[in-house]
Amino acid sequence: MKTHDTTGMLENVRNICLALPEATEIIDGFGHNTFKINGKSFVISGESENGFSLSFKSDRETQELLLQKEHFFKTPYIGQHGWVSTQNPEGQDWEELADLIQEAYLRAAPKRLIKKRKELHKQ
Repeated sequence: MKTHDTTGMLENVRNICLALPEATEIIDGFGHNTFKINGKSFVISGESENGFSLSFKSDRETQELLLQKEHFFKTPYIGQHGWVSTQNPEGQDWEELADLIQEAYLRAAPKRLIKKRKELHKQ
């Protein structure tokens, strides 16, 4: 059986999420690490007998594209709202996941932060 470095994976998620302006981390009622902006969740991660899981907010178009890939699936209970999950991401997946997490952040962030982020990335 393959072992997964769930602590390292959580640290990757934490480093990506908390680098985003005003992002916060809480432990929700189910014991999941939930990353929020302005009270809205954009990433949820957790551990189970299957290892590390990562869920993120998406739009329906992106969700449909991701679901065609082997390692993504519709998040249970909230997938109908565009959420997508992956299980035990490998090293090569993290670059794509960082982009998807940043997109999830922008979907949940208030307009003032979206504007500020766009201004910073123009330079």
